Amino acid sequence: MRIALASDHAGFALKEHLVTVLAAAGHDVVDVGTGDGESVDYPQYAAPAARMVADGEVDRGVLVCGSGNGVAIVANKVPGVRAVNAHDVAEAEMARRHNDANVVTLSGARLAPDIADAIVATFLATGFDGGRHARRVDQIAALETTATATATETA
Repeated sequence: MRIALASDHAGFALKEHLVTVLAAAGHDVVDVGTGDGESVDYPQYAAPAARMVADGEVDRGVLVCGSGNGVAIVANKVPGVRAVNAHDVAEAEMARRHNDANVVTLSGARLAPDIADAIVATFLATGFDGGRHARRVDQIAALETTATATATETA
């Protein structure tokens, strides 16, 4: 699977760990940055990674900041991205099964590497259940289309 990884300074150490783990598992990892632990603004890295997911350049995205919240907010501004800030394996599994989430965000400050590994592995291995959940995901996509059309009309 081709996966985009990105982080800010607070998520840098966990991102670096995940790059190694995912590559060792045979995934094609695209490291979008940051390249070190110096202070940076997370939208500069989360947005390009989220766009790669939305554009189909990668299959999934993994984003890390201090809490996982900031990068989730950024990713969810990109039409076609459904990002979830997963704190445990169960959240990652349900986000895939019921929401067809295509980006997982993580807290670099609160998650131990082994827990993050399990969350990401579950996120990547779990499929989308479809059925009644597909109807809901379609409704989310319709909201994105409406918002984009409204923004275009008023510009």
